[in-house]
Amino acid sequence: MARAALVLFDDRKARDWEPFALTRPAGELLFGAMKLVERVERALSLECIGYLTSEHLADFQELGARPVIRPDDLPGDRDLVFWCARAVPTIGRQVAEPDGPTTYVIDGQPVGMLVRAGDRPDAGFLEDLALDDHAGGMTAVDGRVLEWIWDVLLESPEQVGRDLTADVGAVTATLPHGAHKLGDHPVMLGRDVSIEPGTVFDAREGPIRIEDGVQVRSFTRLAGPAFVGPRSRILGGSYEQISTGPYSYLRGEVAESVALGYTNKAHDGHIGHAYIGRWVNLGAFTTNSDLKNNYGAVKVWTPNGPQDTGRMKMGSLIGDHVKTGIGLLLTTGIVIGAGANLYGSTMPPKYVQPFSWGEGSNLGEYRLAQFLDTAEKAMARRGVELDERGRRHLERCWRKGRGG
Repeated sequence: MARAALVLFDDRKARDWEPFALTRPAGELLFGAMKLVERVERALSLECIGYLTSEHLADFQELGARPVIRPDDLPGDRDLVFWCARAVPTIGRQVAEPDGPTTYVIDGQPVGMLVRAGDRPDAGFLEDLALDDHAGGMTAVDGRVLEWIWDVLLESPEQVGRDLTADVGAVTATLPHGAHKLGDHPVMLGRDVSIEPGTVFDAREGPIRIEDGVQVRSFTRLAGPAFVGPRSRILGGSYEQISTGPYSYLRGEVAESVALGYTNKAHDGHIGHAYIGRWVNLGAFTTNSDLKNNYGAVKVWTPNGPQDTGRMKMGSLIGDHVKTGIGLLLTTGIVIGAGANLYGSTMPPKYVQPFSWGEGSNLGEYRLAQFLDTAEKAMARRGVELDERGRRHLERCWRKGRGG
């Protein structure tokens, strides 16, 4: 019989990880220097065959992403490992393959289950990680379970440091003439990286990894721990403890933030403690606050009501396909739903409904046809086609986000 296959599932909490749960499975979120699904594959030495998640994501697809699958389409001829997308195994500590069916636990919390071919976990486990009386043996896994979407953001810089430190044999690359390095942690460069003179890599607090095809322009200061994804462009400015997916174009001041990929922030402006989804375009001088004037803990909108993060620093959660106009100011702890198009000189509210259009609190509906037309044009600029399946996916997200 074939080796077990991995299936990641979004439990009830993961499906509340807005604004990103509307448009993508949780496993496709970048956390540290890799996506959540990639670190599970690495720890268990298994290939993920797909996601069990919300029904409206059935047509989700991205280059290199695992597909969404229906429960009825799961293979019945091989053992399956069902793993909660919020569970983060520690990289470098391989999980031993069990002899038979087992429940994986992290600090006593059930997070995964190996079942024999044709078997399935109970619905209570897939929804709430609840076990029945016949759960079988237990396999302890080193790691942690993320509770809130802002944990994916605020714990990312530390995770980048752990991920890059775990790269066995990492050595500092030879930097070109005119580039400077501070500190003892390694700076790792991929293939075809272009670094202009007048750049500074500050590795005093952690390692830095720059992937294939990245361009780093003059007058850039990049402080680690930091991970820059393939084909990205760092266009000058101050960057501290960032993590980016592919084709992220960044300029200005970016601190302790994550850009999921295909992100365009090509102009000045401050972004701090923010998670930026795919296909986001931030207009020139778009700036977010990540600290309240009274230095108090920041509250964030969730689908179940406002939640105190317990953190003093918390910036923005910006969903996929969001667009902002020039000079837009974003309040502390703002959540901007997918597909919103915001502009003007008035701050938008702390929560912006998906596919909104307008200024300040005067927000209307971003009509579906116009949104899809803009998305198609934006994606084409990066050589990505919005095909019929992609259009169906975004239409389902639009209808779900607008209460349809």
